[in-house]
Amino acid sequence: MASFLEIENLTKSFGGLMAVKKINFNMGRNEMVGLIGPNGSGKTTLVRLIIGMLKADSGTIQFNGEDMIGRPPWDIVKKGIGMTHQVVRPFRELPIIANAMIGCLGSGRKRGEWIKSVESMAMDALEFCGISDLAKEKASILSHGDLTRLEIARALATEPELLILDEPFGGLNPYETDLMAKSLKRLHKGGRFGRLHSEGPAMLIVEHKLSELMKIVDRVIVLNYGELIAEGTPQEIVNSPKVIEIYIGHQSRGDRDAP
Repeated sequence: MASFLEIENLTKSFGGLMAVKKINFNMGRNEMVGLIGPNGSGKTTLVRLIIGMLKADSGTIQFNGEDMIGRPPWDIVKKGIGMTHQVVRPFRELPIIANAMIGCLGSGRKRGEWIKSVESMAMDALEFCGISDLAKEKASILSHGDLTRLEIARALATEPELLILDEPFGGLNPYETDLMAKSLKRLHKGGRFGRLHSEGPAMLIVEHKLSELMKIVDRVIVLNYGELIAEGTPQEIVNSPKVIEIYIGHQSRGDRDAP
């Protein structure tokens, strides 16, 4: 399986704190990969390095054969990497469709191309996420679950080949979580946004609700104190003594993401 995301010896420190230490992993174009670890394990730093919000101290990030190190976030979006954020910050006084249209502006189209298609592209993304009926309403009316859907719609509007999701199940009730999981799986199996054609995006999913995550991903990467300490199928990770020991230790200290 050819990798289209390749990370080698990626390292980032903040002062004397090593947040990410010589991380190595690859992703294939057709994969859904979970990224887990206790609080402070380096998950957020890692995804921010991938999308250009942070600059690595050393190491490489290759995407579709191109070096991503040093590129600004908007250029990385144009290359095909989109991301949703755990803390959703919509333009609350703008219509919901306007929020999604803003995502379209980062898709790399030439000006003449997106002027005619940007609204329909945004509406497609909203429809896929199940909130197109609210398109003309202000974003301020949305529930937490619908704000998460809007965040995904905004990311979809950038036409990503790789979609990074930061806690897409956060704050959702069990019913909403189940719907979100099914929607992500459906999106992955067959996207219909711009350059995706018949392929949905690959996904790297940061999540604390492990039981739901394990149902939809192909592979799981585990970080602890900035190091990659385990990698495998969901079943292999669930049964890994090293992973169990780490999570039990954090549970005893009261960390909210311990199973």
